[in-house]
Amino acid sequence: MAVQSDSGGKDDVKTQFVTREGTYRLMTLSEYSRPNRVGYTSGSGSTHVRVSLVSLPPGTGGGAPGSDGQGSDDRICFNHGKELYVYVYRGVKKAADLTKPVDKKMYKGTNPTCHDFNTITMTPESVSLVIGFSTGQIQLIDPIKKELSKLYNEERLIDKTRVTCIKWVPGSSNLFISAHASGQLYVYNEELTCGTTSPHYQLFKQGESYSIHTCRTKSTRNPLYRWVIGAEGSCINEFSFSPCGTNLAVVSQDGFLRVFHYDTMELIGRARSYFGGFLCVCWSPDGKYVVVGGEDDLVTVWSFSERRVVARGQGHRSWVSVVAFDPYVVSFADPEHEVEEDKKSESVQCYRLGSVSQDTQLCLWDLTEDVLRPPVRVRASAHLSPNSQGFSPNGVPGTKAPAKCTKTNKIGHKHAELSGVTAAGEPSGAKPAAKGKANNVATLNISVGKAKEESSGSLGANFTQRLAGFSFGERRSEHRRNFSLARPAEKAGAGVALRRADGHDPLRLIGTPSCPRFDECPVLEPLVCKKVAHERLTALLFRAEYLVTACADGCVNTWARPARAHNGDARRRDRERLDLVD
Repeated sequence: MAVQSDSGGKDDVKTQFVTREGTYRLMTLSEYSRPNRVGYTSGSGSTHVRVSLVSLPPGTGGGAPGSDGQGSDDRICFNHGKELYVYVYRGVKKAADLTKPVDKKMYKGTNPTCHDFNTITMTPESVSLVIGFSTGQIQLIDPIKKELSKLYNEERLIDKTRVTCIKWVPGSSNLFISAHASGQLYVYNEELTCGTTSPHYQLFKQGESYSIHTCRTKSTRNPLYRWVIGAEGSCINEFSFSPCGTNLAVVSQDGFLRVFHYDTMELIGRARSYFGGFLCVCWSPDGKYVVVGGEDDLVTVWSFSERRVVARGQGHRSWVSVVAFDPYVVSFADPEHEVEEDKKSESVQCYRLGSVSQDTQLCLWDLTEDVLRPPVRVRASAHLSPNSQGFSPNGVPGTKAPAKCTKTNKIGHKHAELSGVTAAGEPSGAKPAAKGKANNVATLNISVGKAKEESSGSLGANFTQRLAGFSFGERRSEHRRNFSLARPAEKAGAGVALRRADGHDPLRLIGTPSCPRFDECPVLEPLVCKKVAHERLTALLFRAEYLVTACADGCVNTWARPARAHNGDARRRDRERLDLVD
């Protein structure tokens, strides 16, 4: 089967695409946008369009306030320019009604850049929404009751840079974290106020390439903690909590993925890009893998248990803006045969991953166990990784690879209690040894004709010459399997510019689990790669009956999933339709 991809212009925007499970269709009546939008206009995009979805618990009357009485208890929030909208989200059941927003806000002098609903404290009549802005302020509102409105960092005394990502701490009713373009994370308690003067910090904990500080005040105030991560002034682009809520993955403009144990504040693993910064990050539903995307146009898969990059995906033609797992597609059996109950365990285990990019394309990937755990390969060219012997298996100097994450009873409780804890008395964290697994390594293919000097920079001719000995791969359009399988690396001359992060030579990571050589691991090709928008894609969310995409034009689209087949003939027809082109 050839990979389904598009390379045309604006007239080639697709309204449907076919996968192994059937046809995904764009629901044109379920388009959400600002009410005064008058269709596509070139150049009207906003770079920070984000989407948040929440499902409210049903009320005693069978629906939440404002719902249509047919189960529309979902609320959708999106921002565009200086505006922010909250609507009743009707999914694929009914057409969107843009004339009746639940809430609408228009700001002056600043733009909303990110937002998140609090799923812990929500009720049928209330939900808290925290919003970050381009000038550093943070607002907390209740779009349903409209009684709640709090401001944090109002005078910009804590941080003056753009809020790049904001999320509630899992399991907590009052703690949220904001990431800023300054390269710092702040932990807030919504019940506390911010000081009237610039905060003074004292060092609480320090580690490789990061430090954590607390406010030096007589009374507890916001921020509770300040995390300084990565190279000085390197923007934190996104962070994501693991499904168990124990671990925190952070990606930065310095090209690093860093994974922390949140409560103990220990750095437990990292990976780095071959070019530019990482822009987005997500966890697999079982917490076994972290996937990142960035300015190298690639999707990188990092194994939490093995603390190594195990695969990379190549299919986008520009920076990858969002990666997300589809938890509703987890395994496949032979499409021509029904799976009996006693044989389900023999079906192919598969992770479905989605990614969207500034190239306006949506890619779907199938990550299978045979790709993520290939046979051990032995290499003898150790001379290509100078000074790499000082790195541990998880890529963090001087540390051992801890075991996989375990659930905790409370998340974030440590960040709410500051008394009696000092830098000398911080908990050391869990230190069980990880089980050894197959020597998984990953390969990377890069098109390096376009250097992105404005964000990555160059380390000079000496650094480029030292990279000249590494092999790079070439693009190949063949895709003859149902799954996104690996292909061998091929040689091609190229040069790569890397930013100097931390105090170490970035070349020391080449050939380590944090940054394998190009010919050491699989490169995946997408199952589907379709142009689905006119402007850069900025959001991707998966739900049971649909998936949601959004672009910089402020348009939020809903794609209905294929109807489930109930017999082998239907599955066979779906399989035959995979070779069709829209």
